[in-house]
Amino acid sequence: MPFTSRRKLSFLLAALLLMLCLFSFPVYGEEETEDISLDEDILSDETASSPDGEEASSVARDAFIEDIISLGRELYEKADGKLQRAHYKGDIYVCKNFTVHLFRQTRDRYRMAEYPDKELKIPNNLPEKKCRPYAYGYCWEDIPASDGNPFEIAAQFLYDKSLSKDENIALAREFMKQTRKGDYFQMTGDYSGGKGAHSAIFMSDYDPETDTVRSLESNRSGKRINGLRYGKVMYDCELSIDEWVGFFCRKKCGATLYRLRDDIIFAGE
Repeated sequence: MPFTSRRKLSFLLAALLLMLCLFSFPVYGEEETEDISLDEDILSDETASSPDGEEASSVARDAFIEDIISLGRELYEKADGKLQRAHYKGDIYVCKNFTVHLFRQTRDRYRMAEYPDKELKIPNNLPEKKCRPYAYGYCWEDIPASDGNPFEIAAQFLYDKSLSKDENIALAREFMKQTRKGDYFQMTGDYSGGKGAHSAIFMSDYDPETDTVRSLESNRSGKRINGLRYGKVMYDCELSIDEWVGFFCRKKCGATLYRLRDDIIFAGE
């Protein structure tokens, strides 16, 4: 066979071998055509690795509640068990004044995500005439969030005269079981040391094992000294819900739980 022919034959054989190699081995780097089942739980964990707005709001809301409770503890320790004047309109140890003071002294760090430019405000009690036929003090004025009110009604109890006493007590107990840490509590009733309106802040969720709640408050108990009212500052005060129910589950009386909105954020976020 001539050299040129042998050379052409060798070239053709080499080309044929190269083509066989290309078709016999997979080409790495390309997608496989086999269907792949994705683990949705893994994907969910990966996509949730960064805190979103809701989680950030929860952190700020919890911090706000802790600031309020921490300041309450400072005032409790400062009082050192001594009764504090709670007589005049401007005295911070009057029950509602005390809870408002704790709010106002800690609010500047916080805002609502929906209204980030609005300074937070706590409403006044609803005026007596607007409370009728119930007694004054069971609720606050209805101020919209757009005006700075960061609270929402979480639960409310009003004595229903069409029901029996036992039926009202059962409803009042269910109301108290809605208590959550940080809730502001507003009631009117007949309680140890006084009658009428009273305010408190709950420091814990309702505990079903002990049937109790823990509160931060002032002037629920006290006495008059030289004609002036003096009240006791209470911190981490544990009472059964039956004791609270006994205060406000009365004709023409009631109570309301106010809870901070979920969209509390740090100011400037």
